[in-house]
Amino acid sequence: MTDMTENRGGETETSAARRSPLTKRGGGDPGSRGRTTIADGVVEKIAGLAARDVDGVHAMGSGLSRTFGAVRDRVPGGAKSVSRGVKVEVGEVQAALDLEIVVVYGVSIADVARDVRENVITAVERMTGLEVVEVNIAVSDVKLPDEEEEEPERRIQ
Repeated sequence: MTDMTENRGGETETSAARRSPLTKRGGGDPGSRGRTTIADGVVEKIAGLAARDVDGVHAMGSGLSRTFGAVRDRVPGGAKSVSRGVKVEVGEVQAALDLEIVVVYGVSIADVARDVRENVITAVERMTGLEVVEVNIAVSDVKLPDEEEEEPERRIQ
């Protein structure tokens, strides 16, 4: 069935003829129709991986969270947490991040913090389209050369 209407001159025209060739159904760019939401956990993972990529970062998180993480990593089916040491607040267009890192002894903490901040901002903005308004970095420990990796005691033998 054709949609017919009468215009001012008494002539009829179809709905297809009323649409100008430049107007698309639904209006606007198809890529802008609808809303995309990004979960906090997604941004945490991106930031965690980006921070770990920086030379001078030994680990992420506090000593306690790393110990619990090491236990979790040993449990069959337990996944390694790439978001350990990362907390985010994600809004509709902006994100703020807090990172807790452990640096390697001998590196410039200021340089490592700057590099982590730059790497995290670049990765999060590129992958999510969110504007990163701040990246706060807390250095919770220094990995000394002679320190062994923190591993929990094995209870089962």
